[in-house]
Amino acid sequence: MYAIVEIAGQQFKVAKDQKVFVHRLSEEEGSSVSFDNVLLLDNDGNVQIGAPAIEGAQVSAKILRHLKGDKVIVFKKKRRKGYKKKNGHRQYLSEIQIENIVASGAKKAEKKAEPKKEEANTKTEPKAKESNSLSDMTVAELKSLAKEKGLEGYSSLKKAELIEAIENSKS
Repeated sequence: MYAIVEIAGQQFKVAKDQKVFVHRLSEEEGSSVSFDNVLLLDNDGNVQIGAPAIEGAQVSAKILRHLKGDKVIVFKKKRRKGYKKKNGHRQYLSEIQIENIVASGAKKAEKKAEPKKEEANTKTEPKAKESNSLSDMTVAELKSLAKEKGLEGYSSLKKAELIEAIENSKS
């Protein structure tokens, strides 16, 4: 029995008790992890293909160790120009051992629910009711307040003139 599973953004063909080097996982060494993004399962010739993943299938593994991969040298050169750059890096890896492949009945890992953002309804209620000071309001809000109060000729006024006109209409 083997499965094709997506682990840390890459697809791997895995079988039971197989050791695989994957991109660094955030869990500690010795802990168990499960991957529910199984794309294909083969159980002795009985092949299941997911669209995109198989519902209820799961691969569980144990993290054996965290390590750094071999050094990779990146060499760039432009001929006849005198341009040479040599860089390199070592990739951070995790070695995992596949413990179990479950074809169906596995529970999906629940993701943390993010709190819903409350939508502010500033368009329905002008800020004049919330704010005591007219100088804190924008010109557009002052113009809408002037329109509600029935003032005329407010469209060409500046902010200071709008505030003065609104205060004069109150008294």
